[in-house]
Amino acid sequence: MTARRTGLAIAAIAGVGLLVALYLTATKLSGGLPVCGPVHGCEDVARSEYSSVFGVPVAVLGALFSAVTALLGLAWAFRADHRALLGAYGLGLVGIVFVAYLTYLELFVIHAVCVWCVTYGVTVIAGWLVALLALRSDRSTT
Repeated sequence: MTARRTGLAIAAIAGVGLLVALYLTATKLSGGLPVCGPVHGCEDVARSEYSSVFGVPVAVLGALFSAVTALLGLAWAFRADHRALLGAYGLGLVGIVFVAYLTYLELFVIHAVCVWCVTYGVTVIAGWLVALLALRSDRSTT
């Protein structure tokens, strides 16, 4: 695996997460509710007290997380800066913990699952896995 390929993969995955987070941010800030299609649960999650932390929508935090992860992926892709890869990996670990906490809230406290939130969580986990594989590959070549 090359730095360019894995870095671009991290950035692309984070870009998908960023789009999801921006959609959820826009609906939250406009006072609307996310469209879930035939699946229900997004409305309950969006209305819950857990959709904001200290008045800041969780989706805003997700957008910031994804933007930083995308930038770290690009830095790894175009500069092969090992610190950027370590940053993407470490930030991904923090993201996984936060996603696990939010998933717990959805399942056991809110009793509703948001398909947008699940999609976002998948991007966090996938980005971290690519960073992990890149780290392992990078260490095996040095």
